[in-house]
Amino acid sequence: MPARNALPRTLRLLTLAAVLCAGAAHADDYADVNQLLRAGNAAGAIARADAYLASNARDPQMRFLKGVAQTDLGKKADAIATFTLLIEEYPELAEPYNNLAVIYAADGDLDKAKGALEMAVRNNPTYAVAHENLGDIYARLAYQAYLRSQDLDPRAATNLRP
Repeated sequence: MPARNALPRTLRLLTLAAVLCAGAAHADDYADVNQLLRAGNAAGAIARADAYLASNARDPQMRFLKGVAQTDLGKKADAIATFTLLIEEYPELAEPYNNLAVIYAADGDLDKAKGALEMAVRNNPTYAVAHENLGDIYARLAYQAYLRSQDLDPRAATNLRP
């Protein structure tokens, strides 16, 4: 009887080892793309990400890194498409919302940025970067409201009024 159970146990161990090795290989791929990004080689990062995604098309982490590289290259439309698709497929992730908000804010679309950041914070209440970015958006919106009030009534006091 022990000999019969040895084969399935061996197969389970080999399968586990293969999964662990694949995880390590994936970690190397992520590290390579991150290193290319840190070195300022966004085009190389996209090429490396695309090579990886050719056989792991639904990997959200690598797709996110590709979106970051697209942003770094100034390919806003591509980055927006990448982050939007990630949000559609993985709505629970906070990071794509945050990065999408940064693009919107850079384009001056503060309302879209605010909405995306509010989703990021809702999905991950401890995501400090999203909180910081949301605070920046609120400050910019407040400043815009102040400027608008000055346009409407230049004599308006800076204090709150009934």
